[in-house]
Amino acid sequence: MKDRIPRYPGRVKMTMPDGSVQYVTLERADEPTQVGTPLNKATFLSDATASLLGLTGDPTVDDALRAATNITFNSVWTEPPLGRTTVTALSQARSNLAATKIGNYALFGGGLYGGAGQDTVDAYNVSLTRTTPAVGLSQMRYSLAATSVGNYALFGGGRQGSNRYGTVDAYNTSLTHTTQTSLSQSREDLAAASVGNYALFGGGYYKSSGYSAVVDAYNTSLTRTTPTALSVARYRLAGAPVGNYALFGGGTSSSSASAVVDAYNTSLTRTTPTALSQARTYLAATSVGNYALFGGGSTGSGLSTVVDAYSTSLTRTTRTGLSVNRQLLAATSVGNYALFGGGNGGGEVGYSNVVDAYNASLTRTTPTALSQARTYLAATSVGNYALFGGGDIGSTYYDVVDAYSGLEGTKFTIPAFSKYKFTGYHSTEQFTREPLEWNSSGKLSGYIRRGGFTLSGQI
Repeated sequence: MKDRIPRYPGRVKMTMPDGSVQYVTLERADEPTQVGTPLNKATFLSDATASLLGLTGDPTVDDALRAATNITFNSVWTEPPLGRTTVTALSQARSNLAATKIGNYALFGGGLYGGAGQDTVDAYNVSLTRTTPAVGLSQMRYSLAATSVGNYALFGGGRQGSNRYGTVDAYNTSLTHTTQTSLSQSREDLAAASVGNYALFGGGYYKSSGYSAVVDAYNTSLTRTTPTALSVARYRLAGAPVGNYALFGGGTSSSSASAVVDAYNTSLTRTTPTALSQARTYLAATSVGNYALFGGGSTGSGLSTVVDAYSTSLTRTTRTGLSVNRQLLAATSVGNYALFGGGNGGGEVGYSNVVDAYNASLTRTTPTALSQARTYLAATSVGNYALFGGGDIGSTYYDVVDAYSGLEGTKFTIPAFSKYKFTGYHSTEQFTREPLEWNSSGKLSGYIRRGGFTLSGQI
């Protein structure tokens, strides 16, 4: 908005009935008892007010009125993303366990303690409260795999002593347990991933020097089929989904590390995309955004920091490596982050508590470390949290569960000159903020976390 700047203040042109013209200067002579507010830019819309409203150029009063109908909360965090908390421990310390999520629960099942397999299952809800389902696994075992499909979390395969199992235990969203058709081949150290309407269990070790290429698929009704086998038999591999594919990568084949990656689409057709950039076993895999990531592992001659990323079109790129070389780590995703945690770095590195995080652009950061260094741990997510549970250091077993928040700041707009009520959770404590009225026509900075607060409506 701009003031008019006349060359001759108060001058007006008068045209008479006969067509003659006269120029005169008008001046008020009403002798006011109150002068009043002048009508100019300073009183209608000053530059300072326009700036407060976020307006640039030469905005009009109409522009200002439209801008004043909204208050914008900026994306501001009360705490940084990926903050770590240590929650209620597992009901039993153990390593070599498996983890997955179903509905509002993250499940940790099976594992090894004192040289013996376990049947314990621990469930954590979105508030990170731990419960133990009424029925544990139907067979005590460790070195099993887990994934989910439809309304079921599945735990398949595993070992107890010298025995390998094909047992498959299912938990629904209410944590009710059933035992399903077994894997077509009993095996340990297999991998699991889901795609479309199928949960897949691939590879594994089924007898002395018996490397498996078998893939078993369970649909949402938990009917089992056996699609085309892996292109190379192997165990100690890792699995992760991306787009319309479930990927199985790396592992040990014929006593050496493998770089092979097998991809299964939603019709269970197998293809073999570009191999990993480095052959390795005991690696971990997870997904974030449009990428499946395979990180760390052992090459057979050393430990790796390599992270290979596969896009939804199965194009491979090699990203910034892990900050510490290690094997036997765990991986999961939450929000816009993929996390790789724990493991064994060998030599001077030793057992690791390092966590590396990759965002959807695959930029790496290193958040707060695990509360306890350990290997053979398991990871999954629930709600706004990524969980790392269990693990061991040699013969010392851990029940620790570390949770990383995936909450991020958000931005939204609400009408100004209104009363609003916010309810939600801050950390794990619920509170309600009483209605407040903001008599402001400008921008209001506030603190809000996606999933942490909800706008309950105008009062």
